[in-house]
Amino acid sequence: MEGREIRENETALNEEETELKDVETAQEAQVDEKERLTLELQAMNDKYLRLYAEFENYKKRVNKDKEELLKYGNENLLYDLLPAIDNLEMAIKHSSNEASKGLVEGVEITLRELNRTLEKFGLIPIEAVGKPFDPSVHHAMMQVERDDIDEKTVVEEFRKGYMFRDKVLRPSLVAVSKKIERVQEAKDSSGQVDGSNPRTLESSNPT
Repeated sequence: MEGREIRENETALNEEETELKDVETAQEAQVDEKERLTLELQAMNDKYLRLYAEFENYKKRVNKDKEELLKYGNENLLYDLLPAIDNLEMAIKHSSNEASKGLVEGVEITLRELNRTLEKFGLIPIEAVGKPFDPSVHHAMMQVERDDIDEKTVVEEFRKGYMFRDKVLRPSLVAVSKKIERVQEAKDSSGQVDGSNPRTLESSNPT
């Protein structure tokens, strides 16, 4: 009897150990499943955040492009109108016939109205003559020696430049001042260039 009870107890213990192992295995499986689900959830969340960030960037680009279109949509039209303005200003500038005085006045009025209308759309003339030379808005065509004004000052405007809102639509074509270069010659009492050789300063090299 005692041996039978011992065997039954051992069997019961083995069954309990087996059940405990099964429970532990099940718990480990649950932990693994939880970790797997957590990782999947984290991956999905990361993917969502990336997609959201990309979508926000896309919206910003679209809004920026829309703003640029609204702000500069008339740029090509205004640029194409500049030659017409140039021609009107040229006609006024070179008109000296007294008989055409009335016509010139009419052109001047038309030009003023045209400039006023275009200014409403953001077209602004660039100031040039008398202003310091600015390579961002002025394009130098030549230099002129002048001692009566500061160096690198715009002294003449060949073609008017324009700004379209905050960007240069067309730079001004200008002439820029530079100091007159003078060669100081020391002369002797006879009026010749200092030295025994009376030759002019054409060249210092022997012929």
